[in-house]
Amino acid sequence: MLNISKNTISNRINRSKYPALLTAERRLAHKILPRILTSLLIVFVIFLFVPWTQNIRARGKINTLNPEHRPQMLNSVIPGRVEDWYVQEGDYVSKGDTILKISEIQSNYFDPSLLDRTQEQVTAKEGAVTAYKEKVNALNSQISALTNMLELRLQQAQNKLEQARLKVISDSIDYEAYKINQDIAKQQLERIEKLYEQGLKSKTDYENRDLKYQQALAQKVSFENKLLTSRNELINAKIELSSIKSDYQNTIAKANAEKFTAESNQFDAQGQVAKLQNEYMNYSVRQDMYYVTAPQNGFITQATTSGIGEIVKEGDPIVSIMPADYQLAVEMYIRPIDLPLIKKGQHVRIQFDGWPAIVFSGWPNTSYGTYGGEVFAIDNFANQKGQYRVLVIPDEEEHEWPEALRVGGGANSMLLLKDVPIWYELWRQFNGFPPDYYTGNNTVEVDEQKQNKK
Repeated sequence: MLNISKNTISNRINRSKYPALLTAERRLAHKILPRILTSLLIVFVIFLFVPWTQNIRARGKINTLNPEHRPQMLNSVIPGRVEDWYVQEGDYVSKGDTILKISEIQSNYFDPSLLDRTQEQVTAKEGAVTAYKEKVNALNSQISALTNMLELRLQQAQNKLEQARLKVISDSIDYEAYKINQDIAKQQLERIEKLYEQGLKSKTDYENRDLKYQQALAQKVSFENKLLTSRNELINAKIELSSIKSDYQNTIAKANAEKFTAESNQFDAQGQVAKLQNEYMNYSVRQDMYYVTAPQNGFITQATTSGIGEIVKEGDPIVSIMPADYQLAVEMYIRPIDLPLIKKGQHVRIQFDGWPAIVFSGWPNTSYGTYGGEVFAIDNFANQKGQYRVLVIPDEEEHEWPEALRVGGGANSMLLLKDVPIWYELWRQFNGFPPDYYTGNNTVEVDEQKQNKK
């Protein structure tokens, strides 16, 4: 009976006739259940106002912070045949330790004395370079001597030319003087001849004057011949001067041509020396590549090339090595919608695969088995799945990460955001809204502390 109406009939019922009714009325459930439901409702309402830490859940894996600390594959730089292994999988190797030895398979490098023979070729070419240098120096000395001799011979020829020119002037003066004497002698002869015809002068005087005239005429012819000879000597001096210039210039040009040829041969020999030295260094470095060594301290993890006598090509992977010293980091992938909510230095809770944990996503402080971290870097581009990669490093203020962690292990991460009431979080989840965008005070304080430490 619901007892809704004010007019009750409970007093009119004879309960002795209805034992089941008496049993039901004697039970206390109808009084306790409303109290329980009311208490649960009050607890639920109070629970709605309990703080809830918003977070972004992301799946990731363990990696290293520095690329040089990640597992790496050693490749063969040159083709060869495996001769001997010096390590086993799982062995610890130090930097520079020999891992395996390979032998040569190309016929161009079979000669065991290849370096010595190449060095002999280098020495021979260096001797050729020295000989060409000496030849160039000798030709320079010869050209210098020819140039000095040319200057002296030109000075000598100039002096001789000047002497011939002065002699021409002197002979031309003498010729003019005797020409005047001949004219005077002719005039005197003509006057004597007139006087002789008039009988005023004797024939002896006439003959004497005629003799003097003939002598003057002979002297004039002699000095005219001498003047012509001097002029020929002047022309010869000019020809000799030009001949000296031409001869020495030809000789110097020939010496310069030989010099340039020697220099060209010298440069060619130097080029061949450089080429041979390059080949020598290539052969020397190639011989060092017969031994594959460890680039850093680490552990041999897997050998992709096995057996003795197996052929490896250039660039083929041989063995992988895991560095011994590394700094772990977790790389997690988030959706683009959550990217604006993440900042560098933001706190992260991480659950590693294989480590038992009790996780309450809304109350990270009450979780057990999780480890602290902080955001170190955020990629500026998305991967093929449209997600952004975030690197998380250990938080120095939290417990250290387990030493047994290995690169490649899985991890579940929670990026902690704003504290909100549970009712707000339920309302946000029901409506599909993203977490609140904010700049937390904790992040700002962490950044200030890092700057003060720097």
